[in-house]
Amino acid sequence: MPRRKMQRIVHRPPLYTEFKPVGVRRLSLDSIELSIDEYEAIRLADNIGMNHNDAAEEMEISRSTFSRLIENARKKLAEFIIEGKQLQIDGGNIHFRGNIIKCNSCGHMFNTNFKNKIIKCPSCGSDNLVDLAGGFGHGRCCSDFTRGGEIMPGGDRTGPDGKGPRTGRGLGKSAGNDMGQGRGQGQGRGQGQGQKRR
Repeated sequence: MPRRKMQRIVHRPPLYTEFKPVGVRRLSLDSIELSIDEYEAIRLADNIGMNHNDAAEEMEISRSTFSRLIENARKKLAEFIIEGKQLQIDGGNIHFRGNIIKCNSCGHMFNTNFKNKIIKCPSCGSDNLVDLAGGFGHGRCCSDFTRGGEIMPGGDRTGPDGKGPRTGRGLGKSAGNDMGQGRGQGQGRGQGQGQKRR
């Protein structure tokens, strides 16, 4: 039986999750998926400029695991740019350290944590909010995680499981989509902490 992967820690959800070449119809493109932990490896090493040891510590993984993540991520990004594929950021065995809430009414985005429940936009007062971590099927599971500790559902750092493959995004609203259509792309492997919305 293969050993379960440890949860990788990601600072916050990505703001943008889909990229494609300009002027090419999406249906005619091959798609490539960059996992959220691969995205975080690129953000830490190539965007912020962290060395691999510090980046691995930030994600709470080993240095060798980080090296594999960054190598896979760079290969996928090269394939996306050179071969002109559609790139989608999704999936991965992760938990978020923080969250971003977006107001669909005024466009305001603000950083938050999982302990504070925000139901109104602090800028315009609207309740038309999108929870970016929730769009990836995360939220309460991440609030139960403490950095460097062992507080997780079950106390074993394995995190919550979902209800099956690709159930993470069917939450009614997704980032950048005012029509309220989730994509259903979560990995879903576990004990289930949150409630499934329809």
